[in-house]
Amino acid sequence: MTDTRAVTEIAIAGLDRASAAARAGRAFDRAPVRIVHLGLGAFHRAHQAWYTDVADEANEWGIRAFTGRSATAAEELAAQDGLYSLIERSGAGDSITLIDSIVDAVDGARIDILAATLAEPATALVTLTITEAGYAVDAEHRPDLNNAAVAADVKWLRANLAADVLDLSTAPQTALARLLVGLEARRRAAAGAIAVVSCDNLPGNGELTRAALTSLGELAGASDTLAYLKAQVSFPSTSIDRITPKTTSAEIALVREQTGWDDRSPVVTEPFHDWVISGEFPAGRPEWEKAGARFVDDIDPFERRKLWLLNGSHSFLAYAGAARGHETVAQAIGDPQIRAWVGELWDEAARHLTEPHLDIDDYRTALLERFDNARIQHLLAQIGQDGTIKLRARILEVLFAERAAGRDGAACIRVLAAWVARALGGQLPADSNGAAVSDAATLDTSAAVPALLAVIDQRLTDPEIVAAVVRAAADFVQN
Repeated sequence: MTDTRAVTEIAIAGLDRASAAARAGRAFDRAPVRIVHLGLGAFHRAHQAWYTDVADEANEWGIRAFTGRSATAAEELAAQDGLYSLIERSGAGDSITLIDSIVDAVDGARIDILAATLAEPATALVTLTITEAGYAVDAEHRPDLNNAAVAADVKWLRANLAADVLDLSTAPQTALARLLVGLEARRRAAAGAIAVVSCDNLPGNGELTRAALTSLGELAGASDTLAYLKAQVSFPSTSIDRITPKTTSAEIALVREQTGWDDRSPVVTEPFHDWVISGEFPAGRPEWEKAGARFVDDIDPFERRKLWLLNGSHSFLAYAGAARGHETVAQAIGDPQIRAWVGELWDEAARHLTEPHLDIDDYRTALLERFDNARIQHLLAQIGQDGTIKLRARILEVLFAERAAGRDGAACIRVLAAWVARALGGQLPADSNGAAVSDAATLDTSAAVPALLAVIDQRLTDPEIVAAVVRAAADFVQN
C-alpha cells in the first residue's frame, strides 16, 4: 500500500511521480490504462479506484476516468497527476491514504479520447458510477425518449454510427450514448471482447445496462454495433457499498494539516466497504478479491439486501429526517421515532430476504453502527436527490411483496408518505423528474397525491395505496 506521508510530503516539493517514488523508497511507474471509468466522482474514488489501488500489486491496471456533466472533477484531479487522499473516517479517528490508481482524469465530453481508449486492445473493462438517473431510462429500462437529451442523442447516433468514419467533433450528452460510441469504435478496431460493469444502485444493474444499450442501438439502427454487443460484451452485475459523503473544506484542511500536502480533491469515506460481483470478464480484470471483493454465482440476494435495507432506509431518512429538522444520517437515526420506523421498514424487507447466508440480523446491527457514526456527515439533502427513481428501485418490490402476502406494507407506505409530504411542501432535493413532480404538486390535494405517486410508478395509483399514503403523510407535515 502507498506510503502516504512520504509520497505526499515529497509531492508538495514539486517533484514528479517518479522522483517522489524514489524518495519514498518504492516503485511508482504509471500503470498502463486498462480500465475506463464513466462517472468520475467521490464514490468511484472511494470504491472501485480504492479496490484497484489495493489489489494491483503488480501495477498493471491504470484507470482513465471520465466525468459526467461537468469537467471540474477531471480538471481538479488532473492538476494533481491523478493523485488524491482518501480519508477513512471511523468513530475513533481518521486515516489518510494516497491513491494512485487513476492515471488519467478526462472531461466526459471528450468522446474522441473515450473512443480511442476503448479501441485499444489492452483496455479490458469499463466501470460505471453514473447514478440511477444517469441511465436515462424509463420504467421498462428503455431509453427515455421523453428526455430531451436522450432524444437528441438517438438522432446523433443514427447519423454517426452509420457513417464510414465516426465524426467525433461533437459528442452525445448521455453516458450510455457515449459508451455505445466507444464500443462501436472498439468493434471497428477489432480490439476484442470487453466487460461493462455497472456499479450503480439499481436492481440487476448488469442486465439493465445490457438492455438499455441494446435498446439504444436498436433506436439508432446500429445493427453491426448490436451484433458486437451480443457477441463480445459482457455485463457483470454488482452490489456496491461504501458511504461516501460530500467532501468539504474541512477535509481539505485536514489533509494539509496531517500531511503537508495541499490536496484540492480529497475524498472522505467510512472504513466499511463491500463489493459483490457476478459475471464474466473476457479480457481480464484486477484481482479485486485481494481487497475484499466477492465473486458469486447469484448476486440477486446480496443486491436485494443492500437495496432494501441500506438504500431503502437511506431514502426514508432523507425525507422523514428532513421533515423532523435533521440534516445528516446520524442525526436522523438518533431520533428515537425515526429509529423505530427504520426498524419496522427492515422488518418488512427481512420477510423477503430468507437466504441464510445473508445474515440479516448481523447486517442490520452493522448498518445501525454505520449510521450512528456522527463523524461521517452524510447529508440527507444529498441522499434525497432523484427520489422518483431511487424509490422505485428501493421500496416498491417490498411493498408489493407485502401486499401480495396479505399485509398492508405500512412501513413502505410510510417511506412514500414522507416523500409525498416533502413534495407537497416544495421541499424535495433536485430530481431528474422535477418538472413532473412540480406539476403534480400544484394540483389540489385529492389529485396531487395520486399524480405524485404516478411519477414514481403507475401501480401506486391504486386507491388503497393512495389513501394509505395520505393518512401516513400527516406524520411528516411540518406545522
